[in-house]
Amino acid sequence: MQLHWPSWFRRRPSLSRIGPSGFANSTFAELAWQRARNASRRWSTWGAIVGAFAGLVLFAPASWLASAASAASGQRLQLADTQGSIWSGSAQLVLTGGPGSRDASALPGRLHWQLRPSWNRVDLRLRQACCLERDVLVQFKPGLGRYTIVVPGQTQALGQWPAAWLMGLGTPFNTMQLGGALRLTTSGLTLESAQGRWRLVGGADVDLLGVSSRLSTLDTLGSYRLSLRGGAATGETATLSLDTLEGALRLTGSGQWAGPKLRFRGEASAAEGQEAALNNLLNIIGRRQGAASVISIG
Repeated sequence: MQLHWPSWFRRRPSLSRIGPSGFANSTFAELAWQRARNASRRWSTWGAIVGAFAGLVLFAPASWLASAASAASGQRLQLADTQGSIWSGSAQLVLTGGPGSRDASALPGRLHWQLRPSWNRVDLRLRQACCLERDVLVQFKPGLGRYTIVVPGQTQALGQWPAAWLMGLGTPFNTMQLGGALRLTTSGLTLESAQGRWRLVGGADVDLLGVSSRLSTLDTLGSYRLSLRGGAATGETATLSLDTLEGALRLTGSGQWAGPKLRFRGEASAAEGQEAALNNLLNIIGRRQGAASVISIG
């Protein structure tokens, strides 16, 4: 007697015996092809995203840096007519009186910059023919919940700017219309911000040289020095001091600076025999108390 096996029990051919066309039509091949196609799509999508992000970073316009400078300064420092990218560009440096102000004053020529990132910091190099003695280096060091700005010390002045530039800040500079020059020097300055607390290490001096004003008949009012010195510990406020180097207008004062907060108290007075020539100016500088004028900020 001959046995007949059911058709469903008959041995199926092994994969090794399936021809190319049979394998292409098999369930395993179809699943493998779908998985490969999905993986290819995912890699293509991620590749496009990464490429777009890299292109955005590499070719980010200089206007982004202008927006950051404006926001950080309360719209008082503007980078106008930007050209290039955030990594290498130029702009015209403008001072304004802040939001809604119509006062503005621009420096001659253009400010040029270069940004060079490294594994632990970003180096910013600044160059401006009118006002910077040489290329100025500023280092930015980001961290977790903190950042540090470092200006290395220089044996010579970092730069010198016309005092008339301050007119862009509005009152009282637009009324006084100062002449003379502002010179910045530093032996090294480090500003640290950690979780809202500020620390300044080192110091800087701003010399106001040969200052004049249209509110006085004198050719020059004098020369002055505004000094900033850092605190010894985190959170300790930095100190400000104002002294007269020479001149008919005598200025003195002191204050504290802690991040965005500034407090300053000073006094202006006329040297002996110069009261009449400086009376109008003293009325503008601050609140009159007898022969002196009290200056108060913050």
